[in-house]
Amino acid sequence: MSDLVTGDAVVLGLRPARVPSRALAFALDLFVYLTGYLLVSVGLLVATASLDDAAAAAVTVASFVLVLVGIPIAVETLSHGKSLGKLACGLRVVREDGGPIRFRHALVRGAMGVVELLATFGSVACIASLVSARGRRLGDVFAGTLVIRERVPGARVMPVPPPPPWLAGRFAGLDLSAVPDGLWLAVRQYLTRMNQLDPAIGAAMAAKLADELVLRTGAPPPAGVPAAAYLMAVVHERQSRDAARAFGHHRQGGADALPYAAPAPYVAPVAPVVPVVPAPEVAPVRPPGGGGFAPPS
Repeated sequence: MSDLVTGDAVVLGLRPARVPSRALAFALDLFVYLTGYLLVSVGLLVATASLDDAAAAAVTVASFVLVLVGIPIAVETLSHGKSLGKLACGLRVVREDGGPIRFRHALVRGAMGVVELLATFGSVACIASLVSARGRRLGDVFAGTLVIRERVPGARVMPVPPPPPWLAGRFAGLDLSAVPDGLWLAVRQYLTRMNQLDPAIGAAMAAKLADELVLRTGAPPPAGVPAAAYLMAVVHERQSRDAARAFGHHRQGGADALPYAAPAPYVAPVAPVVPVVPAPEVAPVRPPGGGGFAPPS
């Protein structure tokens, strides 16, 4: 298990990949890229048959850099750290804090990979990974990344605890588009391990993470809501939205709603007003024989 710790002292449950699995993933990637490079080279050889030797050499070098350097960088950037070989071996490239990588991370890894993987046939990368406690090669060290194992046999994903029932639906209109993936990861890691932390430390961490969420969403939680319960409710709201998008369900109060919908105040029930209907007039009853009531004198 990795000893990675975020700025909030939350230990991330990441398993760094070791040399055998990384070597297998690199071999699969290299086979795919070399196959693509050979196909591109044959096509360019036919297309540049009329050019001189210098132009043909320049085209060859450009195709080499594009296929074996540019395409791996683009693949890692667009897939957030998953190449074909890593996908087959259950590996992924992440930042040191556990978040997804960006273009600059993939660029540094790709540039260093030309030297430690292609130029030296992987010997420098192998030595660096064996020396590193977390199996990182030089490209990972300079880029601030780590290759982890996503599929671990027998590993159990700890679910996020559900929020209190009285918080259900309280954040249906909250705008979560500005919350970065790294903050979501830190919140999830805290919620799955908050029962293992010291109560005072856990409360301080929850308050700090809640402040980060409030800063990103621009809407403070309702008064009296604990920080940990607020984190549970917001994460549950995001999971509900992801599930609704995945299954095509339209949910009222999602991302198209107002930035924050405050709960409606409690209104005491009022007894219904029953209208008073006047009684109908009753005609006087006349005695038989035609007599009538004498009017009062």
